[in-house]
Amino acid sequence: MGSIDKYIFRTTLASFALVLVSLTGVIWITQALRGIDLMTSQGQTIVTFLGITSLIIPALVLIIAPIALMIAISHTLNKLATDSEIIVMNAAGFSPFRLFRPFFYATCVVSVLVAFIAAYLAPDGMRRIKNWDAEITADVLTNILQPGRFAQLDQNLTIRIRERLPGGVLGGIFVDDRRDPKERVTIIADHGTVLRNEGGSFLILEDGNLERFEEGKRDPALVAFGRYAFDMSKFSNRGRDVTLGIRERYVWELLAPSPDDPVYTQLPGQFRAELHDRFLSPIYPFAFAALTFAFLGAPRTTRQSRNFSISSSILAVFGLRIAGFACSVMAVKSPIAPLLQYLMLVAAIITGLWIIVAGVVVEPPAGLIEAINKSNARLSRLFGRPATA
Repeated sequence: MGSIDKYIFRTTLASFALVLVSLTGVIWITQALRGIDLMTSQGQTIVTFLGITSLIIPALVLIIAPIALMIAISHTLNKLATDSEIIVMNAAGFSPFRLFRPFFYATCVVSVLVAFIAAYLAPDGMRRIKNWDAEITADVLTNILQPGRFAQLDQNLTIRIRERLPGGVLGGIFVDDRRDPKERVTIIADHGTVLRNEGGSFLILEDGNLERFEEGKRDPALVAFGRYAFDMSKFSNRGRDVTLGIRERYVWELLAPSPDDPVYTQLPGQFRAELHDRFLSPIYPFAFAALTFAFLGAPRTTRQSRNFSISSSILAVFGLRIAGFACSVMAVKSPIAPLLQYLMLVAAIITGLWIIVAGVVVEPPAGLIEAINKSNARLSRLFGRPATA
């Protein structure tokens, strides 16, 4: 690359990095707030909270990177146009296609990054989130039940302990079980211990009272017990059997899934849609770069407005991405939808390159400009102040 190419290449990648970090940070904060219960109801540290929530960043970058590239190319071209550098380069013999070369190099860098994230980094992060979450919930009595706190283990199951005593004894145990819609069970025990055996994990409650309120009955049933076993196997065994979803699969696992995989047996269409999404992800940066440069890369004087070109490039890029999302949804049931996605991206790239090579300047039609000017003149006459003599 020459000095001009290196200058444009560095400017584009620097802008891309800045936009990518900014957008990813904003969206990550909104996603991380959903997992704030890790530090509240489950008693985890802020290090664990940040560790788990940060693993979702590669999946966010996978979607944001092509859009960040589009914004970076737009910023770079606008900067070059504002400083009249595009006109000077064009006068020096730089054709629009020659000027597109450093942007193409930057797009290749972004595409390689997106391909690596789609094939390995994003599914690896999602897989680590699932395994980490399983480890946190594997031993409920150690990690979730904190003295003095109400821990909601399930949607309708709440447990509280007053204190932890020597020898693994739990003091002051309260259990509110509403999982069965036909009855509500409330248990208060003086103390209890944990028992693990081949049958599972049990919370052995001693010296307490059980109140069962059944639907259709006026009064609850009260039972005083000396020893009562409360089954905790459902929660203690969560971390042992971790079933990987489709988003947690590496690209080679989607490409050749095991015929005995229960997830693949139940959802073959989603496997197909996810696989094609991974393949299409590195192509989107090229489509976005070609369309953005096609609208904004032509030389213009500082007197010529670029608003129409900027608006058109934004509409074209976001329209292409929304159509891609729609095809991804349809790909679950239709094998033809992924083919439509490939054709759309190839058509966008070819159209953008044709506009660049032909040197076409994308401008609004003369009739549209005239209609806008007439509309502005009418508005000025209606709302403008009368001229003074």
